[in-house]
Amino acid sequence: MSTVIITILILDVNARMFLSICKNPFSLNESTSSPALCLCQVLCKEDISALKSRLQRIKKHAEETTRMASVSTSSSSPSSSSSPAAPAASDTNPPVPKTTTNPSSEAKALKLTVARAKQLAAKTQRRQEEREAEERKQSEAQTQDSAQPPAYQRYHTLAQAVPPGLSLPYQYKVLAEMFRSMDTVVAMLHNRCETTTFAKVKQGVQDMMHKRFEENHVGQIKTVFPEAYTFRQEKNIPTFNSSIKKASYQLTVEPNVLCDKNEARPVLSASRLLERRHLFHENLVHIVKQHHKEFLSTLVPPVSVPEDKLTRWHPRFNVDTVPVIQASTLPQPPHTGKLATAQEVLDKARSLITPKMEKALVSLTMKSEDKTADTKEPASSQNPAVPHTSAPPATAAALKGVSQSLLDRIRAKEAQKLQAAMTRNPSQEERLLMMSRLGELARILRTVFVAEKKPALIMEVACNRMIASYRSALSTGEMEKHLRLLADVAADWLTIHPIRKDFYLKLNKNMELSVVMDKLNRRLREEEKL
Repeated sequence: MSTVIITILILDVNARMFLSICKNPFSLNESTSSPALCLCQVLCKEDISALKSRLQRIKKHAEETTRMASVSTSSSSPSSSSSPAAPAASDTNPPVPKTTTNPSSEAKALKLTVARAKQLAAKTQRRQEEREAEERKQSEAQTQDSAQPPAYQRYHTLAQAVPPGLSLPYQYKVLAEMFRSMDTVVAMLHNRCETTTFAKVKQGVQDMMHKRFEENHVGQIKTVFPEAYTFRQEKNIPTFNSSIKKASYQLTVEPNVLCDKNEARPVLSASRLLERRHLFHENLVHIVKQHHKEFLSTLVPPVSVPEDKLTRWHPRFNVDTVPVIQASTLPQPPHTGKLATAQEVLDKARSLITPKMEKALVSLTMKSEDKTADTKEPASSQNPAVPHTSAPPATAAALKGVSQSLLDRIRAKEAQKLQAAMTRNPSQEERLLMMSRLGELARILRTVFVAEKKPALIMEVACNRMIASYRSALSTGEMEKHLRLLADVAADWLTIHPIRKDFYLKLNKNMELSVVMDKLNRRLREEEKL
């Protein structure tokens, strides 16, 4: 009886353990592809430690059951010896077979199941890693292909529903659509007798195509169909845009239309627009034919096909790889205010004088001439034998006693200085501005070295001290440029030593600051003469 109880208990526990695993594995996850995966998922959810603890409880329960059975058999042995008729009765009944199940075999089966589940989990993880590696390779291939044009452009001709023929590349089709939109806008403005500017055409084409339309597209249209429009740069065109000044030059577009005898003014009708559109398409096809002809000449052996008999492209000729059309040059606004000769420079300098200044100078010269004439009349009456000489140029009363040659040299220097100032480029102007600051910066730098009491200073520290002492606001980078220029001009007084990653400034204490200032002023005057 005890063995039967043990067997029933073990079978009950075994059934409870494996029913949760084997219970309809396909219904656990409808997206699971195999029962092995379902089993792996269930075992992963069931903790292995729980299974081991359950197995230990089964063993303890079996030991307690066997112990109770042994106690019951020992208690029933004296009663059986007191009744002699019991063996005879027991001999008449056939013996009941003892079916005992070893708990260790159940534990082995459970361990095998767990090992199998681990193998399935490892195989699933390995497959997942392989899948991730494939996805990574595909993403790398996509990044490599991203440098090329998009696929809808590279294989545009293959996606067309029309039969194969002389199809155009994607860029050429977009350009043809731009020409159609541009011709529509130009025709509408031309028929209204309105001046067509590029700004108006650009806005209209972008509204129609929902794509950007720039001047290089107009240049490409001019390359394909040069007889379509006449381009000019005109100004004083009325505009209703505050960003465009009326006096500024604008690119105007005028369609070239042949006037019929019955028309007083040429009009771009729908039939003419359609005709111009067909001409533009034929020109695009002709350009592609030229590239196709070059491709045929590179074949081995070369192939020659007349253009008028060509009905489709060569199978190996990739239409979408045809190079983009080069844009033609459009008229540019004239560059006004650019001085080319010395005469233009002098005229520009003369125009800088205001009318009030000119009137004041004229009146001053008139007064000086009258005074010189009055002073010379009595002198000539006292010395009649002295011959009359040519009178020197009139000078102002404040310059009386100064030689005329000195005044001429001063005026020549001023004219030269003014001409140099007008013809000087921005880099020279910036250098002169920096040179004019070096005198004061040299004095401040000497004070910083005296205050720090160090033979050398780091560039950053010196810049910060000088920025705090200088009257104008300069950044650290600008102050460093000034110090490097000072070290270049006065190399015998200030030197820069690069040590590791820093730059150190060192002053020559044996040199007087006045000598340095004289040298800087002399160099500044030389720079101004250039």
